[in-house]
Formats: sequence, C-alpha cells, structure tokens
Amino acid sequence: MVLSHGLRSPAAATDDDLERFAREGYLVLPGFLSADLVTALKSEVDRWVDDGLRARSIAAATDPDSHGPPALMELELPAHGELVCHPPLLELLDRIMGTDFVFHHLHSDRQAPDLPGKPWHHDYEQRPQTDRAHTMVHALHYLDGLDTDASSLAVLPGSHREIAAKDARAHLDCATLPGEVLIDRLPPGSTVVLHSALFHTRRRRPDGRGKERYFVDASYCQTGTLWPPVKPYWRHMLRRAEELGLADGRRPELFSGRHFTEYAPSR
Repeated sequence: MVLSHGLRSPAAATDDDLERFAREGYLVLPGFLSADLVTALKSEVDRWVDDGLRARSIAAATDPDSHGPPALMELELPAHGELVCHPPLLELLDRIMGTDFVFHHLHSDRQAPDLPGKPWHHDYEQRPQTDRAHTMVHALHYLDGLDTDASSLAVLPGSHREIAAKDARAHLDCATLPGEVLIDRLPPGSTVVLHSALFHTRRRRPDGRGKERYFVDASYCQTGTLWPPVKPYWRHMLRRAEELGLADGRRPELFSGRHFTEYAPSR
C-alpha cells in the first residue's frame, strides 16, 4: 500500500494527525531517521545478532535465576542509546502523551525471511487489562524500510480502545482482518508509532523468502500510574541509561524507576 498520511518530523504533526492517532492508534513517519543513524544502527544490529548478544539478552530475560543482567544491553550500544532519546521522536511523544513519560524497554533484531509471522496481538502492559486511562507507545523502527521482499506490518485501526488481553486475537494467527491497514512499503529509516494497545501482526511473505528485516522497537509510558516491567533486570537497565547520560539531564523522568511495579514473569 501507499500511505496517504505520513509524517517526517514532529513539527509536521498537525492537530488532525494527533486526533487520528487518538482515533486510529498509529502514525507513520516515512524516512524519519537519518541515513547516518540508520547505517550506525544496522552495524550495531549485526553485532547484536552475530556476536550472540541478543541470545544472551533473551536468556537473561527468560531465565533470570540462572543468568544475571546481560553483559551488554541494546541501549549501551551508542547508536541504540541515541535512538532511545532521539529528539524528534521524544518531541512527538510529548505531543501524543501530553505529560511526562518513562522509557520502558528496547528490542533489536535482524529478522530472517523465514521467521514465522507473529499472530495478532497488542503490547499494552497491564495486569489485568482493565482500562486505557494512560498511554503506552511503541516506536517501531524499520531500518531498511518495508517492501514486498520483507515481512509486512498490519494494524487494526481503533482496536487500542478495546479492553482485551494481549492474545485475544491470537487464534486468528496472521489472517487478513476486515478493516485492517497493511503497511508494506516504506523507505529506509521509517518509523511507525503505535499505541501499545493497538492490535497488529507481523505477516511474512507466503514463500518464506526475501530479505532480512532490520528492526528496532522502543517503548515509552505516560507517567501517572505504575507499569509492569518486562525485563527482570529493568532496574539495571534504567540505571545504566542514567549512568550513560542518555537523557542529557533534560528529562528527569525518562529513566526513573518510581513508575514501575516489581517484576513478575508473564504467564
């Protein structure tokens, strides 16, 4: 598809764009990241995957009793740390959230063409799911963009207003749904900003062929409530972000641990 409404900068976001985000649950920012930042991020993603750092990070998250915090986290890679605090993104989140917000987590991967699709789901962290009073946002960064040689993203506009479990539509796998929007053509360095409660799916090419997809996603939460962390070493992650000066002292709440509950494994 060719998107009819894409933003290149937070300054380009109109009141209509923000109303659309509130109504539909997503905004598309084609070519949002600079070519230099994309190049640096791709190099770090290659290191993250090829040196086994991602595998160690997953082990530390899934079996914390056997593994302490990973020796290296994504945000400790220079370009990834820069991405977490990318000023144009944070300025847009200021406009979306309207209040302070806190960093939640960061994931980075080079997804193989034959990686199975991810069934319909949302990523709003709330246990149990009871309301949508506070906003949580995922910024999905597609370093090589999206095209017909890679897995695509489909979203279900308006579904972020439902109070539903994350896997309420998982039984549908990656099926095409009435009212969905398919996002499969974006230039390199594009970002899709989702309300985290929006149902979406990663839909791979039917033949499992094509090219690898360089993907980074970062999540942020509106302050004013306590959010469940998803990584057992979340305190270590926030502390390292502070030690590295990623927020440059300008956003005192961005890495504050006071906005989180204690860690509990997902069921």
